[in-house]
Formats: sequence, C-alpha cells, structure tokens
Amino acid sequence: MPGTRQHYTSLMTCLPTAAAGATLIEILVALLVVAIGLLGVAGLQTVGLRQLQSASLRTQAGILGGDMLERVLANRQGAVLGAYDGRVADLNPGCESLAGCDASELAGHDTAEWQAALQRFLPAGSGIVCIDSTPHDGTPEATGCDGAALGSATFHAVKIWWDEDRDGVAEKRITLSLRL
Repeated sequence: MPGTRQHYTSLMTCLPTAAAGATLIEILVALLVVAIGLLGVAGLQTVGLRQLQSASLRTQAGILGGDMLERVLANRQGAVLGAYDGRVADLNPGCESLAGCDASELAGHDTAEWQAALQRFLPAGSGIVCIDSTPHDGTPEATGCDGAALGSATFHAVKIWWDEDRDGVAEKRITLSLRL
C-alpha cells in the first residue's frame, strides 16, 4: 500500500559471555571420544588378525596330518610292519615311481617328504608318526610314543607341533590317529 511503511524487526538473541568457549571444549571432547573408539577398533583388528593366523596354522597342520594318514593307509603293508613307527626320515629317489622301492623304503620316503612339508608350511614345524596307545601326549623333545597296542588294535598316531606365536617354543599340537 502506498504511503505505508512496514517495519521489520529482528529478534536477536545474545549469548552470555561465559558460553563463548564451550564449542571448542565440546569439539575436543568429541575428538577424544572418537580417538578412543578408533583405538578400540584397531585393537579388535589386531586380535582378529592373530586369530586368523592361528586358524590358518591349525588348518595347515590338519591338512598335513591328514596327508600323512593317507600315506600310511596307502602303504598299509609298511604300516602293519611298523615301518612308520618313529621313522627317521630318508628320501629315496627310487620311490618316486611305485615300482621303485619296497614298503619299508616307501615309509621312509613318505616320512621325509612329510617332515619337509611340516618345516616349510609351519613355523618350527615338526612331527612324528608312531604306534601309541595314548596319542594325545608328548612334546617335540619327548614325543610320548609308547609303541604299545591297545588290545588287538594298533594305533598309528600322527603328532604335529608348531610355534604359533614364534617365541622359539613349539607349544601348539595337533594329533590324529589311525587304527589298523
């Protein structure tokens, strides 16, 4: 409308002078909370990676143990003769072909290949195949193999040790056994 003047008034709110630095303190507290949260996430990531490595080594040990049990089963004659019992490993190039060696030589060749695989795939990996009535005992130094059968059953134990935390001590063990 002509001749009418409108007045606009704005409402201004004034902050008290004591609240002037509150925003900066709130930001610092938020940054501290976020930093603590990120440290927690990093810690969980570290634990997760450690558990993944442990599971990987256990899986590898299980595969290698199963491999040796398959070798023992494939050379049943050598197993029945006790050729795998605490065998000192020796490679026999003649065993690369099935007609090249007898059951006892094949047991030695199998053991040598298996022990080389243990050392290659497991940190401080070692193992033994033996006749044992109590397969879930022993250390790499004292294998606990007693050479005894349980009644009429003969148990071939495959014992594998490795150093999971790489501190120089092979403290982890997996044992598989086979009844012949």
